[in-house]
Amino acid sequence: MSVPPFDQRDGFIWYNGALVPWRDAKLHVLSHGLHYASSVFEGERAYGGKIFKSREHSERFKRSAEILDFEIPYTLDEIDAAKDATLKANNLLNSYVRPVAWRGSEMMAVAAQHSTINVAIAVWDWPSMFDIATKMKGIKLDVAEYRRPDPQTAPSMAKAAGLYMICTISKHRAERRGYADALMLDWQGRVAECTGANVFFVKGGALHTPIADCFLDGITRRTVIDLAKKRAIEVIERRIMPDELASLEECFICGTGAEVTPVAEIGPYTFVPGAISRALIEDYDKAVNA
Repeated sequence: MSVPPFDQRDGFIWYNGALVPWRDAKLHVLSHGLHYASSVFEGERAYGGKIFKSREHSERFKRSAEILDFEIPYTLDEIDAAKDATLKANNLLNSYVRPVAWRGSEMMAVAAQHSTINVAIAVWDWPSMFDIATKMKGIKLDVAEYRRPDPQTAPSMAKAAGLYMICTISKHRAERRGYADALMLDWQGRVAECTGANVFFVKGGALHTPIADCFLDGITRRTVIDLAKKRAIEVIERRIMPDELASLEECFICGTGAEVTPVAEIGPYTFVPGAISRALIEDYDKAVNA
């Protein structure tokens, strides 16, 4: 089934304070955000008409902009209300929610301190991708060639557009090789994350996950950690080296899009999706639909 291009859809997008027809939500080709990646965004999801952890996403949205040295010209309450209004205007219950902010076209050079900050919010239909039985088969991950950069060289705590350039390259390569996604290492060769999701492993009944100090500490990641602790599952945040993967029992990734998705293979390493992965899939489903 063909998917309509994102600029050729019907509905409404919230754009700088007003709902506009979807096809009219445009920006100029000389927008600073396009040329210099002066752009931040969020990936959120609505379940039954309610955006999961909307305020946490709005807070990170504002914080990401501050890290990129600009201020989103709306309050947290205004951003939350705009997301809800966009969802309602498009008559959607289960959907993806994409706020984005970028520097405009007033200045076209590396420095653009006096450019307008534009903000838009779009939503589109996005039901859960797989039932639990399908998820429990596990996906296959490649190992990316690019690594997550040293946090002293990039604003790794921001959900900034420029940080996803190597993710797109890595995911395209993985898909061409028959994988669903790619595992990325950090600049020191340690396990970091996937191209758009955090990663967890199970060993001896405990969860192990990389320390999020050079990649995004995802809102879904923190949700999974909280859910695990409620089940009295020990959560260990630590450095994980690639050669340890052979000794780890289960693996899953998590994110707004992925939700909680078990992994069956990472390159030459295999995992068996098991009871902990299944329990956290079920707990996450209950949390987002509460």
